[in-house]
Amino acid sequence: MDRVALRGLRARGHHGVFQHEREEGQTFVVDLVLSLDTARAAASGDLTHTVHYGVVAEETVAVVTGEPVDLIETLAQRIADQCLKHEVVQEVEVTVHKPEAPITVPFDDVTITINRRRP
Repeated sequence: MDRVALRGLRARGHHGVFQHEREEGQTFVVDLVLSLDTARAAASGDLTHTVHYGVVAEETVAVVTGEPVDLIETLAQRIADQCLKHEVVQEVEVTVHKPEAPITVPFDDVTITINRRRP
């Protein structure tokens, strides 16, 4: 499989288990690696034979800015489900970063990474 990667997609969401996270929101960062066969697209030059990464980016931001969830694990799953709606995408790796997580000690980032594939 070939891979198309999108790194550093940023959006403000209202996810988290704490009330202040739901009310104030925070920035989430998403990295995606989409696995697909790009040979047909490379040979034809036809966008319909590959994944339109601009559309995937917009859809991902819509999930992050959409309905709040308690856990970033759930958010990552929703993003993976959206990516796999594209028929050419056979597998996706989703990393959700929560750099503003409510942690009381100094830290750089909190992430969840999941891998999902088409059945």
